[in-house]
Amino acid sequence: LSAAAGAGGGLVQPGGSLRLSCAASGITLDAYAIGWFRQAPGKEREGVSCTSSSDGTTFYADSVKGQFTISRDNADNTLYLQMNSLKPEDTAVYYCAAADVRSGWCRHRRTLSARNAVDYWGKGTQVTVSS
Repeated sequence: LSAAAGAGGGLVQPGGSLRLSCAASGITLDAYAIGWFRQAPGKEREGVSCTSSSDGTTFYADSVKGQFTISRDNADNTLYLQMNSLKPEDTAVYYCAAADVRSGWCRHRRTLSARNAVDYWGKGTQVTVSS
């Protein structure tokens, strides 16, 4: 099984938007809890958002609620993260992630940053928000 590839990062001015995508191969994303983490320089990797069809849940970190939107296209086996009103503090490497639903990663908001629950990581994509 192979991890997913992430794309869509880049340099954007404050207030701008980016859409990250993560196309999976070897796994069917709808069978997993899936989502996004990010890691800023000198900081721990933190959970940004997750969604689970099995659990019927979608969660966002407080710092991005109302700003980011997670979605999936099951036909294309692709996960997305629409990021609007970007701020310099959103600068980080963003990683898509997939976890067995039995891990409970996306069953409660308090476990959103549980990195050890993740089974598959996508390649990170750099997002830089700067004027």
